[in-house]
Amino acid sequence: MTAPTLEIDIDPVWGDEVDWEALANRAAEAVGEIVPELAHENLLVSLVLADDEEVHTLNKQWRAKDKPTNVLSFPMLSREEVLHAAADEGSPGMLGDMILAHGVCTREAAEKGVSTQVHATHLIVHGLLHLAGYDHELGEAEAEEMEELERKTLALMGIADPYAVED
Repeated sequence: MTAPTLEIDIDPVWGDEVDWEALANRAAEAVGEIVPELAHENLLVSLVLADDEEVHTLNKQWRAKDKPTNVLSFPMLSREEVLHAAADEGSPGMLGDMILAHGVCTREAAEKGVSTQVHATHLIVHGLLHLAGYDHELGEAEAEEMEELERKTLALMGIADPYAVED
């Protein structure tokens, strides 16, 4: 199975204990197995593993939210264009940009009781789905559809359901 081509930039704050590039590529491959329109190397994604300050600035500028967030996704194609670009084996299409915030990711991972690697993997999957046109903010049905795709993708990677409610 193939996956979108990731162009990755990693801020030193993420450290070098983890092969973040390999982790991101595994996540993209898993998404491609669950969401066929993303199983194409001719789709390009810019992935930036950033610090909170950079994400805060972008979140304020583009979403009018004056705080950092875990992941920002900036799609370059509409849902219909994604499907068309995936079918076109010719020239590459820029799917979009994703930016993860290290501090937010690390704090959320600790709150969830998972490693930063596991949570970052979930956020990459989540961001890729946004770039493909899925949006949990459009309504309950859309949120459920997106969460189910995330669950299936993460399960394929041996990662537990991030939405499971513990008793």
